[in-house]
Amino acid sequence: MGKTERIHQAIARTLGTAILAGQHKPGDSFEGEIEQALALGVSRTPYREAIRILVAKGLLESRPKAGTHVTPRARWNLLDPDVLAWTFAGEPDAGFVTGLFELRGIIEPAAAALAAQRRTPAQIDAMRASLDAMARHGLASDAGQAADQQFHLSILEATHNDALASLASSVGAAVGLTTRFKQRYHALPRDPLPDHIAVFEGIAAGDSAQARRAMEELLRLALADMAVVRA
Repeated sequence: MGKTERIHQAIARTLGTAILAGQHKPGDSFEGEIEQALALGVSRTPYREAIRILVAKGLLESRPKAGTHVTPRARWNLLDPDVLAWTFAGEPDAGFVTGLFELRGIIEPAAAALAAQRRTPAQIDAMRASLDAMARHGLASDAGQAADQQFHLSILEATHNDALASLASSVGAAVGLTTRFKQRYHALPRDPLPDHIAVFEGIAAGDSAQARRAMEELLRLALADMAVVRA
C-alpha cells in the first residue's frame, strides 16, 4: 500500500503541476482513464486515486455523465501546501508571487503584533533557537530553511489564536518555497537574518508596534529579493 500511495501522489504531482503551468486549461477534459493510465505507465487504481486528490484540491471536477474536467482557477485551493509546491515547481506567475506576499503582509505583521502581547517564555526560546539554527546553517541549506519556516510558525503559535495557527501549514510552505525559489538560479541577494532578528526583538520586548513594523519590513525586503532574482 505504501508503494501505491507513493505512485498516486507522484501522478497527482505530475498532473497538478501541468494544470498549474497551463498545460491543461480550465474546461479541458480528463477523460479516457485507461488511456491516461497507460500513457503514464501505471494501473488504473493509482490513476484514480491521483484524480481524487486533484478533485479534493479543487483543480478538477468529476461529475456523473459530465466527466472529469479542469476547473476554473478561482476554484483552485492555491494555499494548499501541495498546490503551492506544484506551482513553484515551474515558473510561478509574478502576479501570483506578489499576491502571496500581499497575503502574508496581511497575516504575519498582525500575528507578530499579537505574539508580542501573548508569547510565553518557551515560545521566545523556540524563536531564539530557530534564529540560532538559521545563523549556524545558513538559508542555502535545508536545515537553515527548516529553521526559517519554524521561526514563522512559532510566531503564529505565539498568537494563541487557533484561526491564525490553522494557517501555519500554508504560511510555512510559502516561506520555504519562496526561499528555495530565490536560490534556484542565483545565490540569495542578501542575508535576511537581521530582518528576522528585528522581528524577534520586537516580540521578545513585548512591543507590538515594533514587531509589526519589523515583520512588514521583512516581507517588503523579501518581495524585493524576489524581483532581483527574477530579473
